[in-house]
Amino acid sequence: MSGVVGHMMYAMLGARVAEHRRLPIVPVIKRHYASYLCGSYLGCDIQTLPAATCDQTGEPVGYGSQVPEQSPLTGGPVTPWKLQFEESEYTPRDIHSMFYGRSHLTFGWNSQQREYALPWNQLPDYLAMVAGDALTLFGDGHRQLAYVLGWLTHIVGDSLIKSIQPGIDLDLLNGKYTPENRPIQDLVTFHEVGVKELGVSWKDLMADMAATPVYQVQLHYMRLGKPRGGLAKLVPDHWEPAQASLIRRVLMENRRYQRIRNGRIIEQLALTPSSEGLQCSDQLREKTGGLGYREMVEMADNARFRNALWQMGEAVGEIMEQVVQRQPLLEQLPQDPGPSWSALSRRWRR
Repeated sequence: MSGVVGHMMYAMLGARVAEHRRLPIVPVIKRHYASYLCGSYLGCDIQTLPAATCDQTGEPVGYGSQVPEQSPLTGGPVTPWKLQFEESEYTPRDIHSMFYGRSHLTFGWNSQQREYALPWNQLPDYLAMVAGDALTLFGDGHRQLAYVLGWLTHIVGDSLIKSIQPGIDLDLLNGKYTPENRPIQDLVTFHEVGVKELGVSWKDLMADMAATPVYQVQLHYMRLGKPRGGLAKLVPDHWEPAQASLIRRVLMENRRYQRIRNGRIIEQLALTPSSEGLQCSDQLREKTGGLGYREMVEMADNARFRNALWQMGEAVGEIMEQVVQRQPLLEQLPQDPGPSWSALSRRWRR
């Protein structure tokens, strides 16, 4: 399933918890929401790449290293996709192996890099240093900071939903996070939680997210740029600036392909009226063992899925607060939105 729906929701909930806790990062998140949401997905999942090319149409299809047996567009043959960069070719699996751990920090490193994994209890220190560097090393620091805060939500979200860390109670169709229940999580998050309860315009937010530019801070926190700033002092090892050009090209491709995926994901998650009420696609019903949409909603309710989302929001907010406590620069962020129209009217209409 999409991945992007869940991670954007974790970010949305984390922002609400941050506001509830009156954290000083909230104005930056609100002002640069597209950058925040982009960080929550593309700030981590650098394997957001085509798996193949449809031979008949030439269009990219699939996701990452999961090469489809046939084109979802035509049913015809496909050719595995490769990224052409300088004089080399890279498969999505190559890119995943090289860079996935560098964006997820606490897990996902390849077998030769496992010693690089960051212990969970050191994550707030790492994030705090990156947040400070976002403000001091880059010209558009507040947008870069918003991106970093979104990235934070992805690391926490993946760690909890994939049971790498405790904190989420969910038993939904064979477990917490399974191929069978991911369509249910996405559909309920998209429609029942996002549209109905939170008033989310997924189409607009996903378009804004994918249009966000590549930020230099991502190369920095993945330690693929020149070592500098507070992060280099905290973690002086395993920097690979020679890979900067390649990862920048990968990140550009992430955004290009996500713009294509957005429409496909929204279409895949669409509901259509039937005599039995709203129904999802046959493809998603098949993935869940033939469940209808109302059955999926009922199953999610019985599994207390919203409570799991609440737990996720609280966990994200907790890490955000720990980062704020460790990084004094975040306490200095501007909080005043400026005078209201009423205040301006009192001054100006005289």
